[in-house]
Amino acid sequence: MRPILHCVPGELLQVQGDLAAVLLLLPIPRPGEVLGLVGTNGIGKSTALKILAGKQKPNLGRFDNPPDWQEILTYFRGSELQNYFTKILEDDLRAIVKPQYVDQIPKTVKRNVEDLSGGELQRFACAVVCIQRADIFMFDEPSSYLDVKQRLKAAITIRYIIVVEHDLSVLDYLSDFICCLYGVPSAYGVVTMPFSVREGINIFLDGYVPTENLRFRETSLVFKSLKRPTRRNEETPTLPGTGKTTFIRMLAGGLKPDGGGDIPILNVSYKPQTISPKFKGSVRALLHEKIRDAYTHPQFITDCMKPMQIESIIDQDVQNLSGGELQRVALTLCLGKPADVYLIDEPSAYLDSEQRLMAARVIKRYILHAKKTAFVVEHDFIMATYLADRVIVPQGLLAGMNRFLSLLEITFRRDPNNFRPRINKAHSIKDTSRRRAETTSSWTTNTTSCVTDRD
Repeated sequence: MRPILHCVPGELLQVQGDLAAVLLLLPIPRPGEVLGLVGTNGIGKSTALKILAGKQKPNLGRFDNPPDWQEILTYFRGSELQNYFTKILEDDLRAIVKPQYVDQIPKTVKRNVEDLSGGELQRFACAVVCIQRADIFMFDEPSSYLDVKQRLKAAITIRYIIVVEHDLSVLDYLSDFICCLYGVPSAYGVVTMPFSVREGINIFLDGYVPTENLRFRETSLVFKSLKRPTRRNEETPTLPGTGKTTFIRMLAGGLKPDGGGDIPILNVSYKPQTISPKFKGSVRALLHEKIRDAYTHPQFITDCMKPMQIESIIDQDVQNLSGGELQRVALTLCLGKPADVYLIDEPSAYLDSEQRLMAARVIKRYILHAKKTAFVVEHDFIMATYLADRVIVPQGLLAGMNRFLSLLEITFRRDPNNFRPRINKAHSIKDTSRRRAETTSSWTTNTTSCVTDRD
């Protein structure tokens, strides 16, 4: 049976070869508002944007005999989608999509693309979309490769659009409404009706859609405030442009200090920022070669490999893995190597929202149980606040996030239901009252978070 992607039981929109394609209940952009899409990888978010932009025609489930646009318009007769697609076809609406993979951008700038970093490519792609004349702007993962400060600037710039985003803090900050997508990756996907920002993200984390009385995940993800252990065994550099990756590479022995001097010889395990698969063979063969003892150990399988879903890709060729799959394998290799210090550079890259929370829990538990030290470079604020015991900023080592937040000129609060950190909208009542309160000593306590499974 060919896999499908649908929205309402009994009503099918599209089938596309061996991959799930798009949705019946497509998200509709609203003038002057930002609609955010949240869901796991491979569930159909990028395909939905392509259909709404008129770049891909829905086949209504007829893969062998796709319909023409007249049949499609008839299918959506009486709905908002009929008027929307009619305007797209008549050029009354112009939609622009910022692509998901910015490393594929052609050489259209003064500097060669290979000379641009991932963050520079992302900023260039967002700027190219924003300066064009269009009615609808669609951004597919606009925060990838960007640091915290750049993500907030992008969120301020992006308005009147549809956004696909895995960083829940950024999605919360820039969206007015949220549609959740759920299903089985690369098999089928379902999109919900729009919810308010808080309700939509909480539904995704809870894994339960109350309006449909439907549970799509067995466990809920909750952020609980806990007191930190006396032993602070992690330090997380988070501010932009401060040489975080350079610092990590020096600790790993890959770089020498410009001013001379010796770096202490450390027994380290290093997960680099950029992952380039060079191993020719399966994931199983790679694990057997690099971490032979760890990947067959029952405790490591339970604590790391199962939560990171390595079993589902263990027989795949490393060269054919996606970015998210490579990231999960790289984290497994890093944690599986015996070391005193673990250096992990941007563990959230290429991972979806659910995988980021799971990766954060795996790293945290492993470091605490092994009683080791970890330096983690991270731009996803939820992951950073969960993982960090201490924070390094340019002015020095601080015992919390207050100074960091003041440099970014933002304030946070916690959701009363699941305690996840939420960025206050600029100049909102909560933002203003938070600044007036000047409770600078409370952030370190309040941001201490833990992802747990609700019973």
